[in-house]
Amino acid sequence: MKLTVIGTGYVGLVSGTCFAEMGNMVTCVDIDSGKIEKLKEGIIPIYEPGLEAMVKRNTENKTLSFSTDLKASLEKTQIAFIAVGTPMGEDGSADLQYVLQVAKEIGTHMQHPLIIVDKSTVPVGTADKVRETISRALADRNVDLDFHVVSNPEFLKEGDAINDFMKPDRVVVGSDHEESTAVMRSLYAPFFRSSMDRLITMDVRSAEMTKYVANAMLATKISFMNEVANICELVGADVNKVRIGIGSDSRIGYSFIYPGSGYGGSCFPKDVRALHRTAAEHGYEAELIGSVEAVNDRQKLVISQKVIKHFGEDLKGKKFAIWGLAFKPQTDDMREAPSIYIIKELVKRGAKIQAYDPKAMEEAEHFYLKDVPGITYHSSKYDTLHKADAMILLTEWKEFRAPDFMELKARLKQPLIFDGRNQYNSESLKRIGFTYYQIGKKTD
Repeated sequence: MKLTVIGTGYVGLVSGTCFAEMGNMVTCVDIDSGKIEKLKEGIIPIYEPGLEAMVKRNTENKTLSFSTDLKASLEKTQIAFIAVGTPMGEDGSADLQYVLQVAKEIGTHMQHPLIIVDKSTVPVGTADKVRETISRALADRNVDLDFHVVSNPEFLKEGDAINDFMKPDRVVVGSDHEESTAVMRSLYAPFFRSSMDRLITMDVRSAEMTKYVANAMLATKISFMNEVANICELVGADVNKVRIGIGSDSRIGYSFIYPGSGYGGSCFPKDVRALHRTAAEHGYEAELIGSVEAVNDRQKLVISQKVIKHFGEDLKGKKFAIWGLAFKPQTDDMREAPSIYIIKELVKRGAKIQAYDPKAMEEAEHFYLKDVPGITYHSSKYDTLHKADAMILLTEWKEFRAPDFMELKARLKQPLIFDGRNQYNSESLKRIGFTYYQIGKKTD
């Protein structure tokens, strides 16, 4: 099929590239000419394992191309995917200005019947607004063209997005038009070699709701476990053992019940707030969903509070080695990352930071922490330890899982670790002389 994907951010670039990998002819369109030129050269604006090689391969095979010319792309497309950002507005709602601007441009330039697919994460009712916007643009041209708006939310995990797209556990298609549903089924058929049972069709509004509910449910599990971890610490229980005890129940499972420093990223914070706001707009106070966000905001400060309790409020003259800046491993994404909040809490009390992350240091230095003084960035995890008063682990990258603890002990001023991801064995560290703080277990 011939496809146009509008927006070359995380969702658009991954989706377009994976569709091209299956043999479709895909044009990715963006208004950012600089980004498009870099993509043509094989320069990827985000870090996602496997994506760069796939982009280069499909560009060379001419199944994937990049353009700033939406009009020309629409002339030869069957399906247009809207995959632009929906940032959070000041009131917590999803900002649809970019989605609706694209819808207007589609209506302005389309020359033949199209299926328009909302791939962006959007609140319930967005398809109606997209439909109305396109219809107005067509009316302004005195043109009558048939088109249908479909909801096809993405369920991609950063760091594993290629695998998620190529081998999906489910694809949700929301459509009120049988022919459009059939076309979408045909588009996704190559991704389901054995059975199409995992392609789930429903009405448009239910599909829009499904994306928000999925992320809110996962965020709820995280916040619940972090709340439990804080209680465990107060009563003398070990949340690591509690996690194993409850996760063995098949009704609960082990996914998303690892205690830590809170969730971040582009999806969970924004989508939880948007769902809470949607409920409020319809006169319903979603107390549980609101609490999920409140617990998470508090959890991001737990590690910094442990540091302050250990050293005192005045941290002048103290240096801390930070291992991990990204909100999760296998990505350079720092949006809403706990590291941002923790570092700012320490720096404002006079601390110096020596930081390392395998992928996110450029994002930190040039954007998320660019105005925060007292941070130096290092080329390896061990370099951060020089004369540091403690090591603080904030992202569970694989290279942090089994460090040389004797090397840590030799380089740190004192054998002291604050672990925001509960990566290490407290008894083993205690035996070699470390003081070890973690989430959900009282330090001896």
